[in-house]
Amino acid sequence: MDPLSRRQMLAATAAGSLLTTTALAQAQSGGAIPQPQRPGRGGSDPGPRNLARDQQNPDILVPPSTDHGSLPNLRFSFSDAHMRLETGGWTRQVTRRELGIATALAGVNMRLNAGGVRELHWHKASEWAYMLNGTARITAVDPDGRYFVDDVGVGDLWFFPSGTPHSIQGLGPDGCEFLLVFDDGDFDEDNTFMINDWFKHIPNEVLGKNFGVSASVFGHTPEESDRYIFPAPLPGPLSSESIRGANPVETSYTWRLMAQEPTRTKGGTVRVNDSRLFPINTTTAAALIEVNPGAMRELHWHPNGDEWLYVIEGQARMGVFAGQGQARTFDLTAGDVGYVPAAMGHYLENTGPGPFRFLETFKSRYFVDVSLDTWMASTPPELVEAHLNLPKEVMDGLRKTKALVVPE
Repeated sequence: MDPLSRRQMLAATAAGSLLTTTALAQAQSGGAIPQPQRPGRGGSDPGPRNLARDQQNPDILVPPSTDHGSLPNLRFSFSDAHMRLETGGWTRQVTRRELGIATALAGVNMRLNAGGVRELHWHKASEWAYMLNGTARITAVDPDGRYFVDDVGVGDLWFFPSGTPHSIQGLGPDGCEFLLVFDDGDFDEDNTFMINDWFKHIPNEVLGKNFGVSASVFGHTPEESDRYIFPAPLPGPLSSESIRGANPVETSYTWRLMAQEPTRTKGGTVRVNDSRLFPINTTTAAALIEVNPGAMRELHWHPNGDEWLYVIEGQARMGVFAGQGQARTFDLTAGDVGYVPAAMGHYLENTGPGPFRFLETFKSRYFVDVSLDTWMASTPPELVEAHLNLPKEVMDGLRKTKALVVPE
């Protein structure tokens, strides 16, 4: 069915996108309204309805006939997440509170203005990050007191193990935006250990004894609410950030993912990153995948952990098979999070006119996936044929090497 014109869609959105029967009838003249029906099934929806959402989720409005059962929701958009606005930027999160199935991993999307600082802090969970826009300076100190300072740009990663104190500051000219992934589905960005907050809750005499000065010099710490994400002067060049009298860390907390040579197929590219390449990263394996128009991330599953994925660009449909006849299809677009529990078969098919780029992340030291195609190709063909009655052209085309993105 033809979508509404862009003008009608904008008008519907401005009106809150909740269209009455009359409004639907008026819109009908400009194009067909998507309806929850296919030949012999379903029927029209006269409204009221949220037309913009129906347009964004065609595989929920009209599920493929192969969908079946009652799998829970496996998609949530950062656009539906609460936005925390601060003087130096903003932050929002998708955790198990927003996406109930996401028990192993959680994500935070953060923006720091030029000079904006995410306060010195640490977490119980480890922090894996991908830089989406701009540049930032990060700092950290390891348990032996060795320091780390580096500048990161688009496509760079960083990783801070559990308990590692660190900070992030947006650089010029326009700060930065990044994605954080934590190895705990119940993570809460509003409940971290912050230096300002701790100072406010230590008696002045204890601070004096700890730092070897008079207790009277304390008691002027700003309120924690003023320091979560706050503006500060831009730092000098990276070369000026060495700490006199201290030693640098021996293992880097950053990785240049875009400098890493990808696996290339006719269908797209894949960059896998885990502890084998990035030694400090012991808990979060990941892959940056680009799928060309019409191509798809091949049918596969991950035996070693749940997948928490984030869409950077484009649009796709994600089909998930949970066994026992359970299957659902979801539509994803930029800024969306998808979640696939361990061992569930799935695919991601590019349904847009341009590239589909996304991140797969896992609570694991290593990236592991199992290809349906390669499994079949590496099994005695007579056994495969006995199960599926496949024609010779399918059997002859099976790949003994994983394609990752198809067509090759």
